[in-house]
Amino acid sequence: MSSTIEDLTIHYEEDDQIIVKELDKVVLTKGAWTTIMFRYKQLDRKSGEYGKDMYTIRRFRKMNGEYRPQSKFNISSPDQARKIIDALQGWIKDLED
Repeated sequence: MSSTIEDLTIHYEEDDQIIVKELDKVVLTKGAWTTIMFRYKQLDRKSGEYGKDMYTIRRFRKMNGEYRPQSKFNISSPDQARKIIDALQGWIKDLED
């Protein structure tokens, strides 16, 4: 568990091998409920190579001084990411008009 937002990560190692390599993160909200979007690559154990860039949005809740994972949403493809971006941009544009 992590006690600070800066320490929250999806980096994961097993037997001294990086399985999930965190490439970047953006903190979307801070506080008792924190939301972070991560960019990462996952190791294909068969080939030994890392796959394509992937994205996930994770929600953490701070309890007893430690952040604990509460929920997650994995963006399954670049096409899905574009659809999310397009929908949000359209909704925001509607609000601004």
